[in-house]
Amino acid sequence: MNSRAPSSLAALTLGAIGVVYGDIGTSVLYAVKEVFGSGHVPFTHDNVYGVLSILFWTLTTIVSLKYVLLVLRADNAGEGGLIAMLALAANAVHDKPALRRTLMAIGIFGTSLFYGDGVITPAISVLSAVEGLTVISPALHHYVVPLTLIVLFVLFAVQKRGTGGIGRYFGPITLLWFGAIAVLGVSHIVDHPEILGALSPHHALRFMVLQPGTTFIILGAVVLCVTGAEALYADLGHFGKKPIRLAWFSVVMPSLTLNYFGQGALLLADPSAVSNPFFRMAPAWALLPLVGLATLATVIASQALISGAFSVTKQAIQLGYLPRLNLRHTSVRDTGQIYIPFVNWALFTAIVLAVVMFKSSSNLASAYGIAVTLDMLITTVLTFFVIRYGWKYPLWLCVAATGVFFMIDLAFFSSNMLKLFQGGWFPLLIGGAVFTLMMTWKQGRELVSKAQHAEALELGGFLDAVFVDPPLRVPGVAVFLTAEPGIVPNALLHNLKHNKVLHEQNLFVTVRPHPVPWIGLSERLEVQPLGHDCWAVTIHYGFKNDPDVPAALEPLRLRGCELEPMTTSYFLSRDVVTPTLGSGMAPWREKLFASMHHNAAGAAAFLNLPTNAVIELGSKVEI
Repeated sequence: MNSRAPSSLAALTLGAIGVVYGDIGTSVLYAVKEVFGSGHVPFTHDNVYGVLSILFWTLTTIVSLKYVLLVLRADNAGEGGLIAMLALAANAVHDKPALRRTLMAIGIFGTSLFYGDGVITPAISVLSAVEGLTVISPALHHYVVPLTLIVLFVLFAVQKRGTGGIGRYFGPITLLWFGAIAVLGVSHIVDHPEILGALSPHHALRFMVLQPGTTFIILGAVVLCVTGAEALYADLGHFGKKPIRLAWFSVVMPSLTLNYFGQGALLLADPSAVSNPFFRMAPAWALLPLVGLATLATVIASQALISGAFSVTKQAIQLGYLPRLNLRHTSVRDTGQIYIPFVNWALFTAIVLAVVMFKSSSNLASAYGIAVTLDMLITTVLTFFVIRYGWKYPLWLCVAATGVFFMIDLAFFSSNMLKLFQGGWFPLLIGGAVFTLMMTWKQGRELVSKAQHAEALELGGFLDAVFVDPPLRVPGVAVFLTAEPGIVPNALLHNLKHNKVLHEQNLFVTVRPHPVPWIGLSERLEVQPLGHDCWAVTIHYGFKNDPDVPAALEPLRLRGCELEPMTTSYFLSRDVVTPTLGSGMAPWREKLFASMHHNAAGAAAFLNLPTNAVIELGSKVEI
């Protein structure tokens, strides 16, 4: 949805409810069920109070204190998300190269884990919503998985059309969802108002002191109540801090609390409802509409995560950790609305695999948690380096501010590691595979750059030599795209060798990404005259900017370089990478990189070059 358009606080808050909180809002479908359904918690009055208290204080500590109050402060030029945090942390320790490299690797690994989360979350959310049918009639159990797959297929199939048309309904539908779960909770709390006593932290503390082993085990299920907490920070740039905070404290947290406590009141009155306490709260006449509303809510939650996967992929490409992919803009007004076909269908394939393999939300709950809690842990670590080295706060204050959250995140992660062989390996496997691809691409590009530098000619000296006895100059402008400034592009060498001409005006353009979200137009262009109507140009982009070379070069008209569409040609070098034995990466990684390089989308589309003015000349690079 176009989240930048609404100017009023109310509209932004409504948008935040729909996009930011869809995921955490649907956690009521399965969190309580998994805690008590694990079989580790004896069903007693004190245990119900203790678990509800732990759920409430987990929401308070991790979401309200850590994310809403602390992490939201760490914005990168108004943008949030793990990559934005990584950029902040890396810039904060720029004078410590070894530490910077370590933090970059940790942050990229956390980004890779996002894809594992992106597979499990839609699968468990939609499955848990459709499973409400089994409360209506157990005979409908066999239809749960097929219906889930149909819903997911439709969701992924419409991605190419964008969300601009339906995005306006996300906020109202999710607001209706929060209203419904609040009403359901209140309807049972009024029968047992004493359940609100579980708001006191002493119930949680007593449970943890008397049953430390059980507490550690159930933390793996308790973490389900904070699914989607990372979205608070990731969507900071879309809505701003105030709407996100207002939505949380005024609508989302009260609704979640009421529903969790309503489920607790129901369990005290009817312990058999533990099989599916959320849907058992509803009267029979409301079950079918509730299943429909829950399915809509989980689809919206999944949509936000899918859009996030597109955005993260684009940012990783900009930072040089993934090859160029076919990227389409689905809105002429909101540049943030993009569609990446490969990511879309790769996610769908992995989600289908997860649904078919695990078959139920309870089984998927065993797979959920490791990737999320590890991401939370990484966010806390990066936050420490931002506030210590970026904001220059005293060491004791930085340790105090992040140390408590680090221990809590570590406890949740350690508990979830118990589920490693019950399904936790699945998102880790996905995250590990993506991390391998990212690091292979990054290191492969460095090897290509090193190989090109070893054989490269210095641009200034080369031009001086060429103009001693200049070739024929032809009308028009030649734009030579080069990965490294100051060296002679292979495309220029091939053009001189085969065509034996040089254009009247020549631009040697390097597109340089930076680990900041945005770079404004005033800082976009860096121009160095080389004489003979030649210029070396560097175009600077942040990881959220959309590269557009022709538009970026427009200011050069003021320097006498007329970039007319009919007389401007763009020369690209199409490198063919050949793995060789020797130094570099392991042979299998070099072959993987060569395959990724071969299948990368063309630079012309990525840089928004006019297709009828692009000339590609091949060259071979050995790594």
